[in-house]
Amino acid sequence: MTESVENLILEHLRHIRGRVDQMAEDLGTVKLRLSSLESQVVGLHGDNAIAHQRMDRIEGRLERIERRLDLFEPA
Repeated sequence: MTESVENLILEHLRHIRGRVDQMAEDLGTVKLRLSSLESQVVGLHGDNAIAHQRMDRIEGRLERIERRLDLFEPA
């Protein structure tokens, strides 16, 4: 009787260990994907900053053009 109980316990422990190993592997995959997403977000922020710089330059040029054509209204 005790031998069958021990075998049953060992079988459950093997199953638990297998699940834990699978979860550890899945967690590693999730970490890799999260790192990739973080890198992409950083890239988007950089692209956004570049777009804002370009808009600021265009705004400055437009203000100069308006002043030269006397279209500029002082605030």
